[in-house]
Amino acid sequence: MHRRTALSVSAAATLLAAAPLLTACGSDAHPGAAAVVGGQRIEVSSLQAEVKDVRAAQKASPQGAQLLRETGDLSRQKLHGMIFDRVVAKVAEDNGVTASRGEIQRTRGDFARQSGGEEQMKAVLLQQQGVAPDQIDDVARRAVLMNKIAAKLGVTDTPEGQKKLTDAFSRASKELRIDVNPRYGTWDDEKIQLAAYTAPWVRQISKAPEAVA
Repeated sequence: MHRRTALSVSAAATLLAAAPLLTACGSDAHPGAAAVVGGQRIEVSSLQAEVKDVRAAQKASPQGAQLLRETGDLSRQKLHGMIFDRVVAKVAEDNGVTASRGEIQRTRGDFARQSGGEEQMKAVLLQQQGVAPDQIDDVARRAVLMNKIAAKLGVTDTPEGQKKLTDAFSRASKELRIDVNPRYGTWDDEKIQLAAYTAPWVRQISKAPEAVA
């Protein structure tokens, strides 16, 4: 019997993934867009709002000065996550899986228990992954969908299983024809990550205790 793939707080949070080597969308072609994914724009203003939320939380943290120093490339990190969430959504839709509000909240509760409590979870995600408190539900949603996708595809904790998962995400990434504003880099369809930002999501997926029942 193969062990089912599952995500922990750190593994799920790491899924702020990736980028294809398509022709980048210049600011002239898509003014005001940080990226275009599946024909849908990710506005620079939306990206800046996410960054602002994280910066505000960092400044309020006892380790604020250190956090600010260590996350100088936060805009690229957050854009990576915004793009990857759209890739996850496509793979989920292709495989007929969804995340209910109840599942998201249960997974968030699992995260908190694994971290030693709600406040400790917030601190861990902020310090390690640049996730603001009001962005934690997005991380939990991603974890629910990733677990369901892995189960639907029959992914196991083997090199073959991980390749199956990577191939599904790479295929979806290519179909979305992701264009990134050159200001933020380029997207790699094969690695499923934004160039210059590394998120080894596949290698971490199956290394944690089960987060979704």
